[in-house]
Amino acid sequence: MSRVRHERLCILSRQKSLYSTARLVDAAEALDASPIVIDTLRCTMVIGPDGSQLLYRGVSVEGLSAVIPRIGTSITNYGMQVVNHLDSMGVPVVNSATAIARSRDKVRCLQVLAAGGVGVPRTVMANDTAHIVRLVDAVGGLPCIIKLLRGTQGVGVMIATTMTEARTIVDTFTSLGQEICLQEFIAESSGRDVRALVVGDRVVGAMRRQARAGEFRSNIHRGGEGSPVTLEPAFLETAVKAAKLVGLDICGVDMLEGKDGPRVMELNSSPGFEGLEHATGQDVASEMVRFALDRAAAARNS
Repeated sequence: MSRVRHERLCILSRQKSLYSTARLVDAAEALDASPIVIDTLRCTMVIGPDGSQLLYRGVSVEGLSAVIPRIGTSITNYGMQVVNHLDSMGVPVVNSATAIARSRDKVRCLQVLAAGGVGVPRTVMANDTAHIVRLVDAVGGLPCIIKLLRGTQGVGVMIATTMTEARTIVDTFTSLGQEICLQEFIAESSGRDVRALVVGDRVVGAMRRQARAGEFRSNIHRGGEGSPVTLEPAFLETAVKAAKLVGLDICGVDMLEGKDGPRVMELNSSPGFEGLEHATGQDVASEMVRFALDRAAAARNS
């Protein structure tokens, strides 16, 4: 599909130098679009009887063709307001604020996936953690995973191999005012998982992440290593279905390889893809940009 220079693609990102942001800029330019990187926290939303307006550093932002939000967890609330504002102005947004919020709420996300027939690990969230034995039993016993609901990149994810460890971890997190959940430990995953990157209705890249020695978390940020993988149809279908259920146009879907098939752990609405591009050699950034520009064209023609 030919592109023309008047396409103005906005990338909401805190830093232009971030790998994923820089790659999206390069991909947009290669597709003859004009990328503009906007720091989400420097956006000002103006709402009034004459219509809505977005100011960036005091200057009105106009003529945007589409927006790709890269909203970090630390700015989720304000970021979603900016995404909602752009949507209300009629700008096509790739990942709605509603879908981003749904994916960031880990328990709600799992509820939606399970209700839609997607396999997920057994998960328990409870305000009353006094009866830790019952909570552990509910996820299948020890060992079990205990994680912060607002953790990211493997931070705030721990494994308990004894009831004493489980009680200590839970008490520590809750004493700090943190919300947690307990999750089934999928032993056959052996410290590895699969990251599939979904764009629209297909998986555009996938890798298997293997935890480093002595570590059960396979996140690249925790020292895990990624290698390209050709996914079986069940994993491809699960990844796309999960994204559709949550409402995300672009997302990373993290799955465990369970003995009964894929188990979706979580969805990332602003997936980093440096590890994926390096592991697979695929041009993921261009897939994202093409999707956003096609969305802009569809909006103009509707």
